[in-house]
Amino acid sequence: MTTTRLTRLLLGAALMSLAPLAPAHADGPVAQGTAAEEAASFEADRAAILAMAGNYRVTFDMRETTSWRNDYTPLEPKMSGGFESVRVIEDTGRHIVLQHLLVVGTEESPVVVKHWRQDWTYEPETYLAYVGEGRWDVVPVPERMRHGRWSQTVWQVDDSPRYGGWGEWTDEGGVPRWRSNWTLRPLARRDAVREPVYDRYLSINRHSPSPAGWIHWQDNIKQGLVDGEVVPFVQETVLNTYAHSEDYNPAPADEYWAATQGYWAAVRAAWDEAIAADNGVTLTEEPSMGNTISGTLYGLALEIVSGDRDEASAIAEARETIRTGTGGEASASD
Repeated sequence: MTTTRLTRLLLGAALMSLAPLAPAHADGPVAQGTAAEEAASFEADRAAILAMAGNYRVTFDMRETTSWRNDYTPLEPKMSGGFESVRVIEDTGRHIVLQHLLVVGTEESPVVVKHWRQDWTYEPETYLAYVGEGRWDVVPVPERMRHGRWSQTVWQVDDSPRYGGWGEWTDEGGVPRWRSNWTLRPLARRDAVREPVYDRYLSINRHSPSPAGWIHWQDNIKQGLVDGEVVPFVQETVLNTYAHSEDYNPAPADEYWAATQGYWAAVRAAWDEAIAADNGVTLTEEPSMGNTISGTLYGLALEIVSGDRDEASAIAEARETIRTGTGGEASASD
């Protein structure tokens, strides 16, 4: 067992201030510890994931850095931000689900935007991976790499898939972090509006708790097709910083979630059914919205909030939308 792994097992994520230790070999199998060590490591991992919940001021810092082609010039850096409430909506021990809710607008007229969702699963046998051209497959995690690791699956605003990966929580240089394997993901809305020549990202994701909150750090190789071949265009660094904040009122986010959580639970279940039926899912991509059915699914939740739609009928339409939008047959009532 590596020194860094043993440190986490015994002391957990609170040891950020101790002297740096030797770096862990994160790409190899995680060594088996004693029952007490394994339990301590598991709880430390859980604590790091659950600590992402809270109320935050968020900064999104996106920078294209190194061009990988002579005919491509990196775009100017893109900065944005706002306030975000992150809530634990499921925790079974080995599976944790965090829902992000953006709060924008003014204090007098706040607007809640259901944002991304992250699912964490301990020692997963499979994960959902984007494989390109609007297709996500259920892919096995190599058996020797499952022990002690967590998968993270990220879902879009309509709870359709975005990307998935797996990795180990470690302490490196005194900093706790989770690092994914290389993951593929489709073009994001933030880039789609700029009409780029690339259409996908090959990425490594890192999550670390910090004294202020936590960070999500991405290493992205932006790729696209040239003469039918996928080639790299530019390297991008993305640093999303979540700092605990009392500078906004999180009540609207919680009110939105209270009104729509039943609907969104049914939507998640419908996506799970579609993925299980096809060992993955195929969607028609629409980068500005994620996919062509996203607007319908998201709009139904807004109708529930406004009182223009009851939950049962919204769920029925959402299930049918997912079924037909993923290649299933329409119901007899259509």
